Amino acid sequence: MVSHEEPKRTSSMGEVKHISEHSDELSYATQQTQPQLDVEKQVVGQDVQNPVDSESSTGDKHDTPPPFKALSFLDQFLVLWIILSMAIGIILGNVVPESGPALQKGQFVGVSVPIAVGLLVMMYPILCKVRFETLHLLFKTKELWRQIGISFVLNWIIAPLLMTGLAWAFLPDRDDLRQGLIFVGVARCIAMVLIWTDLAGGDSDYCAVLVAFNSILQIVLFAPFAVFYVKVVSHDNVDLSGNLYSTTAIAVAVFLGIPLTAAIITRLGLRLILGERRYQHYFIRFIAPLSLIGLLYTIIVLFASQGQHVVQQITSVLRVCAPLIIYFLIIFPFTAYMMWRTGFGYKISCTQSFTAASNNFELAIAVVVAVYGAGSSQALAATVGPLIEVPILVALVYVIKWFQRRWNWQ
Repeated sequence: MVSHEEPKRTSSMGEVKHISEHSDELSYATQQTQPQLDVEKQVVGQDVQNPVDSESSTGDKHDTPPPFKALSFLDQFLVLWIILSMAIGIILGNVVPESGPALQKGQFVGVSVPIAVGLLVMMYPILCKVRFETLHLLFKTKELWRQIGISFVLNWIIAPLLMTGLAWAFLPDRDDLRQGLIFVGVARCIAMVLIWTDLAGGDSDYCAVLVAFNSILQIVLFAPFAVFYVKVVSHDNVDLSGNLYSTTAIAVAVFLGIPLTAAIITRLGLRLILGERRYQHYFIRFIAPLSLIGLLYTIIVLFASQGQHVVQQITSVLRVCAPLIIYFLIIFPFTAYMMWRTGFGYKISCTQSFTAASNNFELAIAVVVAVYGAGSSQALAATVGPLIEVPILVALVYVIKWFQRRWNWQ
């Protein structure tokens, strides 16, 4: 008999067989034929818990390198690179004061051109890894729709409510900073979550589906949610009805649509020319570092453009940091623990956790600047978002991988 706390323990071969027959209720191949099962396992990266494999694999655990050693040089010291990038950006913005205005001169859908370039570059390699040619098989499974339902509850009900509650708890006297945080909480991530999921070894295919799903919902729900939380809850008199819908739709179309279209064309075209093996072993390996390079470049530009603003209003920055830190330390562990307790595999749980915790600070900054102005306190609060989100989510990559090893989470 298998306890809920120890889902992988078996007492006899008969029980192992019983588990193998009945534990697939949480997977998407329950009543399928074996060929269909193999196809679906390939599509989702075989994120199915198998007690027999888990038990037999324990003898080989010393043959596989630890996750840290398995990472590339950039990945191994990612926290250091990000901290250095943030420091370089802030120092550059203060030592060279004209760098901030210069970086903000060119605007592309409400975001400075240097930042927009970095966002597009860092998303493209991740999307090139997604198996678009087999993605349609996921939509034939009940499990996908179950995960979409879970993602909707986490991203569009729990996360905005939690951020709004924390903003009121920590900033009851600063409606301007509070409004900036609310915009960050409503903006669900459609970009950097792909990087966090990839670094943590999550399911890139599922992440791509959830990102596309949240992108559609963002076009529909961002504006009414922002109006509700800012005007109804905060009793703010600023007009949010004007360009909010168009700004959101354009930002989503650009920062997801351009790299997604390029990735689909690249993958389908180069796989025909190079073949699957060469595409994976040569092209993907060649462009993979661009994601982290684009991320570090974006961080430098972002903090260089806001460096003076951050230093001059350090008290406001520190006040905004507190609710953001609490937010990430609640939503991520809650999601990961809930997924683990309900029996989901590591890849799916990891993907859901980072999707729930990540925010689209690019969109939040773009909309806040359009509504309140670039020099507003609301824009400052939105800018502090990545200052806290990036290092915390990088740390959570290592934390969840540690729990994967400790719990033997397959």
